[in-house]
Amino acid sequence: MQKIKSLMARQGLKSPQESMSDLSPVENLRIPSKEELRELRQQPIDPQAEQEIINSIEEVYFSSDSFDMVRHELEKLPPELNLQELEEHRDKLKRQQAAVSKKVADLILEKQPAYVKELERVTALQTNLQLAAVICTNARRQLRGAKEGFTEASLGLLANQRRRQLLTGLLKSLRTIKTLQRTDVRLSEMLEEEDYPGAIQLCLECQKAASTFKHYSCISELNSKLQDTLEQIEEQLDVALSKTCKHFDILHYTKVQRAYSLLGKTQTAMDQLHMHFTQAIHNTVFQVVLGYVELCAGNADTKFQKMQYKDLCTHITLDSYIPCLTDLCKALWEVMLSYYRTMQWHEEHDKQEAAPTPDDAAAGSDELSVDRSYVKKKLEHGLTRIWQDVQLKVKAYILGTDMSNFKYDDFIVVLDVISRLMQVGEEFCGSKSEVLQESIKRQSVNYFKNYHRARLEELRMFLENETWELCPVKSNFNIAQLHEFKFMGQCRSPSISPSRQSVSSSVPPQEELSLFQLHLQDGNPFEMHIDHKEEETEDVLASNGYESDEMEKSVYQDYDSDSDVPDELKQDYVDEQTGDAPLKSVSKETMRSKKKSDYNLSKVNAPILTNTTLNVIRLVGKYMQMMNILKPIAFDVIHCVSQLFDYYLYAVYTFFGRNDMPVPSPSLPTYGGREAATTRVVGPACLYESSGLGLISSRLRTTLNRIQENLIDMDPVGENAGVHGPAEDRKEKVPSPHLSQLVVLTNSGTLYGLAQRVVATESLVFLAEQFESLQSHLDTMMPAAKKPFLQQFYSQTVSTASELRKPIYWIVAAKAIDYEQMLLLMAGVKWDIKEIMSQHNIYVDILLKEFEQFNKRLSDVSRHVRIPLPVSNVLWEHCIRLANRTLVEGYSNVKKCSNEGRALMQLDFQQFLMKLEKLTDLRPIPDKEFVETYIKAYYLTENDMEQFIKNHREYSMKQLANLVNVCLGSHINKKARQKLLAAIDDIDRPKR
Repeated sequence: MQKIKSLMARQGLKSPQESMSDLSPVENLRIPSKEELRELRQQPIDPQAEQEIINSIEEVYFSSDSFDMVRHELEKLPPELNLQELEEHRDKLKRQQAAVSKKVADLILEKQPAYVKELERVTALQTNLQLAAVICTNARRQLRGAKEGFTEASLGLLANQRRRQLLTGLLKSLRTIKTLQRTDVRLSEMLEEEDYPGAIQLCLECQKAASTFKHYSCISELNSKLQDTLEQIEEQLDVALSKTCKHFDILHYTKVQRAYSLLGKTQTAMDQLHMHFTQAIHNTVFQVVLGYVELCAGNADTKFQKMQYKDLCTHITLDSYIPCLTDLCKALWEVMLSYYRTMQWHEEHDKQEAAPTPDDAAAGSDELSVDRSYVKKKLEHGLTRIWQDVQLKVKAYILGTDMSNFKYDDFIVVLDVISRLMQVGEEFCGSKSEVLQESIKRQSVNYFKNYHRARLEELRMFLENETWELCPVKSNFNIAQLHEFKFMGQCRSPSISPSRQSVSSSVPPQEELSLFQLHLQDGNPFEMHIDHKEEETEDVLASNGYESDEMEKSVYQDYDSDSDVPDELKQDYVDEQTGDAPLKSVSKETMRSKKKSDYNLSKVNAPILTNTTLNVIRLVGKYMQMMNILKPIAFDVIHCVSQLFDYYLYAVYTFFGRNDMPVPSPSLPTYGGREAATTRVVGPACLYESSGLGLISSRLRTTLNRIQENLIDMDPVGENAGVHGPAEDRKEKVPSPHLSQLVVLTNSGTLYGLAQRVVATESLVFLAEQFESLQSHLDTMMPAAKKPFLQQFYSQTVSTASELRKPIYWIVAAKAIDYEQMLLLMAGVKWDIKEIMSQHNIYVDILLKEFEQFNKRLSDVSRHVRIPLPVSNVLWEHCIRLANRTLVEGYSNVKKCSNEGRALMQLDFQQFLMKLEKLTDLRPIPDKEFVETYIKAYYLTENDMEQFIKNHREYSMKQLANLVNVCLGSHINKKARQKLLAAIDDIDRPKR
């Protein structure tokens, strides 16, 4: 490069290059001189060799213009210099320099025309630039003059206007900032007014406005203040949300939900709501129980506030238990009602928001749909959770107190409250309330076991002190009139409140309202049950045993006077040709006989029962109330109900059914079969039992044995506890009752206590009838697996009550008439007479006088106690059967008898029947054929007699043998006699 420069310097070019010295870096380049070009041309021209020389030049020589080649070469010299090597290296460098110079000279020569041309253009450009400089100088001079004259003033006005606009915007911003800083006052006012949506809307708008002016330094503090205010609003909003758990208000809840929606926290609000409901349940029950505990504790120093809820429940006293339970359920009802109304609000709100939305709101609609779905699922799931919390709180309260010593009415109130609460739970979330059922069942079983044991002991005390006097009740008495059976008259399912019944009765069944619908706005299903039990009073007792004195008087007047009997009914004749009475004719004797035998109208036709019977009926009603309310223990209750009836039946039988009776076994007397005839008892018993007709059926005997084995403690003192079973089994049994000493059953003037027997027996029959009327209701309460027990109880026990009439009234019939005297009188009659008699024997008149006396006594008793027609029929049947069997027994004692004697027997019997039919309306006369057949058997031949013996086993062996012996000599020989006696012995042999 230096070589080129030196060449150009030597050439001496001045004017173009000097003038352009400031325009280009090539200004110092010059064209090589002619000598140099000639020198270069004289060197050998070999392009390839020349190129190789150029290529051999080190790269560093082409690096930059600041390269110091001299220094580079000097640094390359070895430490020890060699002249020859230095010369060789010098020659190499010269060759390289010559090659480069030649190459540069060739290039310069090649480009010289273009260089000259371009140099001319540069010169022309320089001239033009000088002219432009002159023009610009003139323009600047003129512009300076214009500025001074006009433009400076106008532009000043424009600048001031622009500054004014900026200041106006600034003022507006400052005023907005000032307003933002004062919004906290308005926000406080809105929060006091509970305008949460407005407060949140204002706060959000303020935050948005503050973000617009964030370039101001004062805004950062305002942003922080607004954020604190928003958090404060959320806290107050949470408090407002918690208030809806106890007292739901639609407007209040709507504001809260709108506020949460503005915050975009709908799902969070629902989570918080469920937490508040759970907390509300806990706080509510704790405060209610705590209030009663502190009230009952008075000034005690015990720190109840710090107690756990479960421990707190154990401090509730018996007096405050029911009021506390009621208030507890009322408070929990308010919480559940609030939850129900919350769900109702969301359902209606969802329906309103389900309307079609424009396309531009599709995205927002999707988000709302997700929120609604979440809220719906959360609320549905919360139903079970809320009810479970309620159950656990009430369970802790129920099990915190021992209810075994509660009064019955109080315990029924507890059951009714809990049952109604379970109904609330079923309507609330469809739950069967297993937790409540288990807890109340545990208490009920414990209570009922103690209660039933006490009632059985109480029943025994009643029975042992019962004088079996008639309890005067009205003729229209019905168990539905008793308080204990009012629940059946309401025809309601267990636990339905009276308020619901009143509403349900006024609307069709398909429109029956739930408890939540009934009490949606006001009222409480737990408010009415305490007082309603005193709303009505019972009116079942009659004054002095009669409906009224006038009614009693009219009854006797109707029977003591024939003035109102039509004449055609007073006729007293029989058509001798036909033997029939005239159509619609009744004799006066028949009317009188009806007066004497139909004792059903001697008093008003009121039920026969005692105070003890009424007490048992009330107990049954109470048991059924408990069973109706608490179905899980239905079987236990019905079993106890059956024990009440069993014990009453056993007591009646024990008091009146086995006095002075044969006792072939140590447990229960047996009155059937011929074997009883061998027992040493009074004559009438032998006569009756010899027929083979039992007084006690096998079904009744089985029932009595079962009662004695399962219910009666035969060793109440405890001498033989090991014999009668373990103590646990004996604990469930009751000692056998004893008849009160005030009841006298040995006085013949009162027909051996007939009035007491009638009252006792017919009260049992009445009790059985009431049980029959309750069967359908009990059947609906009984679990399906236990229904056979109920059916067996009715078929084997209740239905046997009327069968006790036979053994009880038989004792009266056996003692009321002197059958032994009649046998003695018959023994003194001579039957082997030779002529037919027209006059009957005296023993018939004496027997009829006995019956008349019996009828009179029966009438006397009926003036004190109504004797129902079935009772009079049983009494007459017993007396007539005993009389007829006594006649057969008397006839069988005859040693000798003629045909005329047999005719006398028939005359005596016909006279007896004719007079007897005037005393009683009982038709047909019992055992009439029994006597007639025995009398007529005297006339049978040998073969007929043998067939008679085989076919008529109702007669005793003695009676049949006597029949054969009496016929001996008349139409039966000794051989036939032996044969017939052998036949009788064959019949009797299997029974020995």
